[in-house]
Amino acid sequence: MDYRRLGRSGLKVSRLALGCMSYGDPAWRPWVLDENAARPFFRRAVEAGINFFDTADMYSLGVSESITGRMLRDLLPRDEAVIATKVHAPMSPGPNMGGLSRKHILQGCDASLKRLGVEAIDVYQIHRFDPDDPIDETLEALNDLVRTGKVRYIGASSGSAWRMAQALSLSERRGWARFVSMQNHYNLVYREEEREMIPLCLAEGVGLVPWSPLARGTLARAKPADGRVRHAATPRSASDDYSPELYDSPSDWDVVEAVNRVASARDVPMAEVALAWLLSRPGVVAPIVGATKLEHLETAIRALSLTLTPDETSALEAPYRPHAVRGHHS
Repeated sequence: MDYRRLGRSGLKVSRLALGCMSYGDPAWRPWVLDENAARPFFRRAVEAGINFFDTADMYSLGVSESITGRMLRDLLPRDEAVIATKVHAPMSPGPNMGGLSRKHILQGCDASLKRLGVEAIDVYQIHRFDPDDPIDETLEALNDLVRTGKVRYIGASSGSAWRMAQALSLSERRGWARFVSMQNHYNLVYREEEREMIPLCLAEGVGLVPWSPLARGTLARAKPADGRVRHAATPRSASDDYSPELYDSPSDWDVVEAVNRVASARDVPMAEVALAWLLSRPGVVAPIVGATKLEHLETAIRALSLTLTPDETSALEAPYRPHAVRGHHS
């Protein structure tokens, strides 16, 4: 396993992060694996050298954090694990139970620490930017968590580049802890991040940890024979009403077909090619890989060793067509 610094920080993370949204309470989402079913995935990740684990308070309404904490206590020394979680989404209907106010961030962090069973969160991320809460209040609260030792680094997830630039500038002016990572929506069929967010992150030394690296499975399967776009090919997508909002362009299948051609020529799974491409992109530190079958995780691990040729990269990128901005709202 290769390890990279997360942005300009001194924190070193594996080139893959295990996405822990898949592990929690099946009552929250039918495709989610319970604790017993999740254990082999954590074990295999640790065996492969993965030290970076990403969850969020909203995943299974806290159960994912609890499982992640227990799994890592059993399998990996705390000092070696890099645990990332997120705050923003409502945890109950109360008026202060969501968002990025000082109250919700501080109480959300305490709740996450308790569920994870740790004294400090390695990377605490805002799950989305929140226009309803003052950015200086949000950043000061995050800075206080760093200064008190409850959080070691802070990061952000999907939003406009101007909001990210505003946050970085304000943190710099106030001498506050600044975002070291951006967890953004980025893959072969959604590359709008290359316009503004990624150049900003490269210039500011912010590491990229993309979510949905396989476009929620779209890049892992060939185009249907009848040419119709479908999103119900897996148990997850069958109950997923978010994927159609992200991937609804007919041109997406042109990209998928390009992936299929390269994968067929290489005699490897399509997912391996799509991940290899993402791993080769400037600024990408560790794509977040969700896995509900062990083969999903094995494919991601093999992608670390797959180097695409310039011709293959060009063939994969050529069919892309611009999209409307997607993924900035959860």
